[in-house]
Amino acid sequence: MTTDFQAGRIALGARLRELRTKAGLNGKELAARLGWQRSKVSRLENGKQTATVIDLEAWVDAVGAPSQAEDLKARLRGLESQQRSWRRQLASGHRGVQEKYVVEYRRTSTVQGYEATVIPGLFQIPEYARCLLLQNAELMRTPRDTEEAVRARVKRQQVLYEPGKRFDILIWEGVMHALICPHDVMAAQLDRLVGLIGMSSVSFGVIPLGAPLKLTPKHGFWIFDDERVIVETINTELHLESAADVTLYKRVWENLSETAVYGAQAHRLIARARACLSRS
Repeated sequence: MTTDFQAGRIALGARLRELRTKAGLNGKELAARLGWQRSKVSRLENGKQTATVIDLEAWVDAVGAPSQAEDLKARLRGLESQQRSWRRQLASGHRGVQEKYVVEYRRTSTVQGYEATVIPGLFQIPEYARCLLLQNAELMRTPRDTEEAVRARVKRQQVLYEPGKRFDILIWEGVMHALICPHDVMAAQLDRLVGLIGMSSVSFGVIPLGAPLKLTPKHGFWIFDDERVIVETINTELHLESAADVTLYKRVWENLSETAVYGAQAHRLIARARACLSRS
């Protein structure tokens, strides 16, 4: 059982306990209403047993709080999916994570993405991807399966050419000036971005430095089919599936997209980054 899973189960148990105490019931009284053993109530409240949907429905009915059923079910769905530690995911190297994303993109029709610190993996050339993966392996002290991971990351890009797919991607202009690789690699990576402009499956926007903003750019995130959001932090990958979370991130994406430039204007910003690179 993973630490993330257990932490979520404990949080769910704490919420169940809160509902019970708010109803003025002790554990023995609630167990009697439910027809359960007292020990089951204790195990659920202390995160030592995973509740089922039926358990949750019975609980809210017994404490007189049926309106809380959907919230509890959402918490249950999120136990295994909401937080995924990079330390565990990368325990055997980066290849598995990259292959997981290949599957994720293949089962998705529409993607809205935003990156504030790095060129998106969908658009990375192998040399740029290699630099990032080596840096991350060093940071996380994980096995070096870099070449296999690079191949898997590049394989992910095949979805850009599949019919019926749509990718609406934004980046912060500063991403194109972040020199995390040799100059020649960055130059080739910028050339690759130029090639994205005009692709039928891709809408590529750049948020200019100095442009007025409705909100701060914050962290990167990816919205898949308006159903789920993936956010990567330094130590954790967050999977958010509640309607409220998806709606919030879509609102952020839309605000950022209004500030972005596209087509020829985006091309000029890429050229500006390329010129700065040549002078450095």
